[in-house]
Amino acid sequence: MFAHYGVINLWTYVAGVVFIILLPGPNSLFVLATGASRGVRAGYQAAFGVFLGDSILMTLTAAGAASVLQLLPVLYLVLKTAGALYLCYLGIHLLRSAWRPGPARAQVVSGGTDGRFRKALLLSLLNPKAILFLLSFFVQFVDPHYTHPALSFFILAAILQTCSILYLSVLIFGGTRLAAFFRRRQMLARTGSGLVGLLFLGFAGMMVFEE
Repeated sequence: MFAHYGVINLWTYVAGVVFIILLPGPNSLFVLATGASRGVRAGYQAAFGVFLGDSILMTLTAAGAASVLQLLPVLYLVLKTAGALYLCYLGIHLLRSAWRPGPARAQVVSGGTDGRFRKALLLSLLNPKAILFLLSFFVQFVDPHYTHPALSFFILAAILQTCSILYLSVLIFGGTRLAAFFRRRQMLARTGSGLVGLLFLGFAGMMVFEE
């Protein structure tokens, strides 16, 4: 269907995208937590931060930023460390919030409108591994003989982002249902906040120690 635009093996790509999106990660976890704590509108504010951050990463990937990171390992290490520290920051605050009584707990995850968007955007951007992965993944589905590869990258990115926003929407609306459940069970709510914090710390550890 998109072979005339330099996209090959489309359905294999779609299957890979669905698998990648369904893998748990800090972005989707943050959107879920925001939707559960602050509702649908706040969830979409966080989702838009993820959407914009991923769009920037995919644009950088198409422009060759991944090659720069591979050629400059020090820059890659700096970005990876910054991303891990930010995840640690969020994880520690979530763990601390698990011990705080009352509704203030939700503010740690979501904050105000700008805070929700900014945190989600930083979570997406401070992950140089995503740039390297996107390049290695996208390039398999771009016809090397096509004269306008930027168009091929744009089509692949649009498919990925469409699947991503659909999945994040499911998490947001599912999160609002969880919120009603947790409001009646404060101990479970605290436990959930602590588990999310531990997962963020785990993601940070994997980012630092994985090659």
